Amino acid sequence: MGLAASTANAQVNLTWNASSGATGYYVKRSLSSGAEAQIATVSATTYADNAVANGTKYYYVVSAYNSYGQSSNSAEVNATPVAPPPPVADVTITIDPTKTKPISPYIYGTNFYSGNTAPQPNFTFDRAGGNRWTAYNWETNASNAGSDFNYQNDNYLSASNVPAEAVRSFVAGDQGAGLASLVTFQLQGYVSADESGAVLRPFPNLTRFKQVIEKKSTKDTSPFTTTPPTTDAYVYMDEFAWALDQKFSGQGIFGGSPAHPTFISLDNEPDLWNSTHEEVQGSTNISSSNFIAKTVTLSAALKDQFPNLIIFGPVNYGFGGIYSWQGDPTLSPTPNGTNWFADKYLAGIQTASAAYGKPIVDVYDFHWYSEATDGTTRVINMTGSSLMDAQVQAIVQSPRSLWDPTFTENSWITNSVLHAPINILTRLQSKIATENPGMKIAITEYENGGFNHLAGTIAQADNLGIFGSQGVFAANFWPPNGTYSYTLGGFRAFRGFDGANANFGDTSLPATSSAVQSVVVYASVDSTTPGRVVFVAINRSNAAKVTAINGQSLSGTAHLYQMTAASAAAQTVVQPVSIGTMAASGSALTVTLPAYSVTTIDIR
Repeated sequence: MGLAASTANAQVNLTWNASSGATGYYVKRSLSSGAEAQIATVSATTYADNAVANGTKYYYVVSAYNSYGQSSNSAEVNATPVAPPPPVADVTITIDPTKTKPISPYIYGTNFYSGNTAPQPNFTFDRAGGNRWTAYNWETNASNAGSDFNYQNDNYLSASNVPAEAVRSFVAGDQGAGLASLVTFQLQGYVSADESGAVLRPFPNLTRFKQVIEKKSTKDTSPFTTTPPTTDAYVYMDEFAWALDQKFSGQGIFGGSPAHPTFISLDNEPDLWNSTHEEVQGSTNISSSNFIAKTVTLSAALKDQFPNLIIFGPVNYGFGGIYSWQGDPTLSPTPNGTNWFADKYLAGIQTASAAYGKPIVDVYDFHWYSEATDGTTRVINMTGSSLMDAQVQAIVQSPRSLWDPTFTENSWITNSVLHAPINILTRLQSKIATENPGMKIAITEYENGGFNHLAGTIAQADNLGIFGSQGVFAANFWPPNGTYSYTLGGFRAFRGFDGANANFGDTSLPATSSAVQSVVVYASVDSTTPGRVVFVAINRSNAAKVTAINGQSLSGTAHLYQMTAASAAAQTVVQPVSIGTMAASGSALTVTLPAYSVTTIDIR
């Protein structure tokens, strides 16, 4: 009968010659030679056996039959199906499981959580910050947004006359939602004395403001109170912290181990006070030396009350502040020197900390609104749903300026100042290691654009992966005006990617990409679930990429959740969709990542 067998993945294909007068054929199979039993009856001269396992040898014979009976069996054949070799990888990801790093829970943060577009991702951290808070008077809740809104004293933050209510309600809301909080304390020196509208020029015009005193006992020997008089000329910062703590009595919000701690930020973007808060600063900004001195005075006053308090500073507005304090004439920074504002600040804080006996500032905080462009337009201004590929690439590559020494964005920073990659986190980490060891890093405002395009999803997912892998302590996305569901989708790649409570692991594993411009993978393990491994794989190229992930021991089933332009276009809330499962074993996993996609792989 000329029986022949060939194999495919989990399949044996049989063919034979037709027998004259045959009505049909019996197909017989066994796991040992000569013991075949019937498994099928067919009328054709082919049969595909799909009930087989790769790596197992099977024996086959075929016999013909008609109304007169059955013929003898054909000559026996055997076949062993095998899995096809994996496709050749376009990109190889190499993981080193021996070099783990804890991921801070505070990197999944936002500004003004309660005002964000609902539904919220599973945020962990909230910040009450921005220009509005520089002139906030905790005694009355009056404030002034400076150039953001007509230099107007008003009750925008809270209509209540209960002291510190704008901050108390913020912290209480965060605690109810399960978030830690970052609140702003006033460092510039003057806060709103009334809620009576626009402050008139010439500036500075201090007649409508009260002076900030860092430590009450230096001006007034009366005890702290939660109801301070509002007719005097001063507002006390250490009393503010004390009063806020009293409003959460017994919780220890500023120290110890509260479930949802409250941290303090020393004001907001002081390197721009002369433009954002000219009404109190005037047209000449505070010098870097005076700023550091004021920082030390306020921090010491706060830590005298709460020794375990975590303080964030200097809250630079961006690269120009970090580099030169926006052109401070006492600084002469060079791209690779130790003469940046950051160097001066770190050294000054370290000296003050040594004298005080403990860290004066715990976290170096800065803002990062990407300056990258496509040659014409800045990425944070690329807000539409339709973008050209050059714009998409500018957005999805822009997070690399946080860490990648091989990437040079197109911006004024690289073209006119550094003439080299920005690599800002690595630069700051190196300076901290030399000048103030142990200080942490936070990025409490950031944006990368693409808010209504999958490019924004990719950039946001990349940011979160970078924050975890680089050891950032805290980070807060700044929601732009308008819609930004695509950016929130980037959070959902790490938080609640299954539509419920499945999150990225709490321990980062280093993962090196052979083609970081195309594909990057962030790897984690979960200290609460031994054996669980979670990857977030990002393809920022316009072509599908076969990606081999090697080096981490895997066991179980990989559950895959994915976001693409097509899946997002069909959603009101941009979020991952389940695309199935695959077996995971050994120390290698190969997946095909669609063009412009984010794929979360949860192995458990």
